[in-house]
Amino acid sequence: MSAIEEEEVRGGLFKDINAEDEDQQPTVIESLCMNCYENGSTRLLLTKIPFFKEIIISSFTCPHCNWTNTEIQSAGRIQEQGVLYTLQVKTKEDMNREVVKSDGASTRIPQLDFEIPAFTQKGSLSTIEGLLERAVAGLEQDQPTRKVTDPAAAEKIEKFIERLKKLKEGEEEFTLTIDDPSGNSFIENPFVPQKDTALTVTHYKRTPEQNAVLGIETEEEVEDEKPSNDLDAMKNEVLVFNTNCPECNAPANTNMKLVQIPHFKEVIIMATNCDSCGHRTNEVKSGGATEELGTRITLHVTDPSDMSRDLLKSETCSVLIPELEFEFGMAALGGKFTTLEGLLKDIKDLIVSKNPFMCGDSTTSDRAEKLELFGQKIDKIIAAEMDVHIILDDPAGNSYLQNVYAPDPDPEMKIEKYTRTFEQNEDLGLNDMKTEGYAEK
Repeated sequence: MSAIEEEEVRGGLFKDINAEDEDQQPTVIESLCMNCYENGSTRLLLTKIPFFKEIIISSFTCPHCNWTNTEIQSAGRIQEQGVLYTLQVKTKEDMNREVVKSDGASTRIPQLDFEIPAFTQKGSLSTIEGLLERAVAGLEQDQPTRKVTDPAAAEKIEKFIERLKKLKEGEEEFTLTIDDPSGNSFIENPFVPQKDTALTVTHYKRTPEQNAVLGIETEEEVEDEKPSNDLDAMKNEVLVFNTNCPECNAPANTNMKLVQIPHFKEVIIMATNCDSCGHRTNEVKSGGATEELGTRITLHVTDPSDMSRDLLKSETCSVLIPELEFEFGMAALGGKFTTLEGLLKDIKDLIVSKNPFMCGDSTTSDRAEKLELFGQKIDKIIAAEMDVHIILDDPAGNSYLQNVYAPDPDPEMKIEKYTRTFEQNEDLGLNDMKTEGYAEK
């Protein structure tokens, strides 16, 4: 019986992992060392990182030649959108930012015209400095042979390695970009909950070519279904379709319904319930088109009853609390139809309770105190013990906050319409959209 079979007999290769479980142990498997061809050991651990679902951490060690190798693999699902991180590295402290880089992510340094293409390296959990060290080690690996066979190329590569080492030592500022179509990579923001001015996060829709590389494109033709013209019937009907649970991947059902929000517009509410693990998700999509103008809603919180206001936050809406110097970017929580209290609790859970850098070796006392203080301030806002303004800024104009005085104006709420910038239209995909005269040559 093999080592893997023995593990399965004892109850499975992996066990359920809890972030607070101090007794978690990796699975050890005897493996062949590809350096000396003797037997070494591979340690595998299935764990969860918030925002990234499950990952498999793998570490190989050979006692004969002391060769080691570590990597991570995503064990969760591919995200709905790809992600592009752009970081301006200016100080030595930026080198300590933690990075999760998946197999399918490409890394670029434009100043050096340097790129690590997707699928040329295994996934890693490292730092900015670690990424550069890994790149230097890869370039130096064949330098002795290259100096004999092609001295000119070896000299050029040696100069390039020196420039990489200068960047690693913080002697020059540079830009680092990580482009991951699967959406499973991450660069740490050390200033949470405040906005990181040096880091830009952009979510985008994958191209058909990127879907094909990730293996999620189908070649089968799907027959177009005839749309229903009976809108009244659709409003009263709950549509149910089969899907898989995003947590345990077991078969589950997703319910979808068209809902009319008073004094606003129609939205589509989607809810998924998993009978296997009990996981529940809900998501809200706008039932209409992108508005001609963006919308900025500012509410002055003066009473605990403000927390019960209905709220619709679209995927394109960002949340700002100026008194806390806090900005929550679009797509961070997805679309939600909840109350103001529910939104604030979700923000607190995401930043404080589910923050992967609040536990283990990643945490520091200063960071923990800062986030704990932020959570206390959110609790004060919910209790209306803090005088703040909450701003919903939606370039698409598809977000809503209940006016309890409707149809009269709300004295504590201001709704502004504004013209979107070119960058906002670019993020919404409107600059390249042509809706009139598209058939003309």
